[in-house]
This record gives sequence, structure tokens and C-alpha cells, in this order.
Amino acid sequence: MLPDETKAAMQGVFPAHIVTCAADGTPNGSALSQVYYVDAEHVALSHQFFNKTVQNVRENPRALVWLLDPETLDEWDLELEFDHAETSGPLFDALDMQIEAIASIVGLKGIFKLKSADVYRVVSVTKLPK
Repeated sequence: MLPDETKAAMQGVFPAHIVTCAADGTPNGSALSQVYYVDAEHVALSHQFFNKTVQNVRENPRALVWLLDPETLDEWDLELEFDHAETSGPLFDALDMQIEAIASIVGLKGIFKLKSADVYRVVSVTKLPK
């Protein structure tokens, strides 16, 4: 279950990072513009162009996401398990709108195309020691 105190770290002020592994155990890491809070048990990640990450979680559904709270500098590890991808609907639209807002702030409006909102179940949450 996601504690409320993790929400500030999901606002995209600092990039999050995801680590996945292929079926053969080969690791892959990527930066994420945002981790989207769905509910206390789920988050969504945007699938725009991280094809290796997406390929990995389709083969091996486990992932680890690192978050940094911009106010407290608390660090969090989220152990996740891929649940499903949404290519339309309210969640997809909300994530698409947030990505476009982030892109316009950094001068990249219209560049990013959301392919899916990938929903992950939160397996565990760890607050890292300072």
C-alpha cells in the first residue's frame, strides 16, 4: 500500500528511475518523467518510447522504481508488478494530459506520443535511510 507521504515524490519535479530485467536476467534502467498515482495499490507509468522497458515487463513483470520527494528529499523504492496496459479511457487521458503539460514546460510540446498507460500493482514500498 502506498503511504500518502509518497505522493509528493510522484509529481515529476525530480525524474523517477525504473529498473527492469529481461527474461534472461539482463537489467535495464531508464528515467521516468512521472509516476502517476492511481490508487493506494497501483501506479501508472507512461509507455512513450521505452520499448526495452516495456518488452522486459511483458516477459518478466517485476520492476523497481526509485522516487525522490522534492520537499523532504526522502527517497522511496517501489517494488512493482505489471498488471495491464490501457490505451484509452480516463486514466490514459489523464496521463496523456500530464505528459503534454510536462513537455510544454520544457519546450517539447507535441513531441511525445503516449502509447499506453501501463498500470502496475505495488508489491512493496521502502523508505530509504538518509
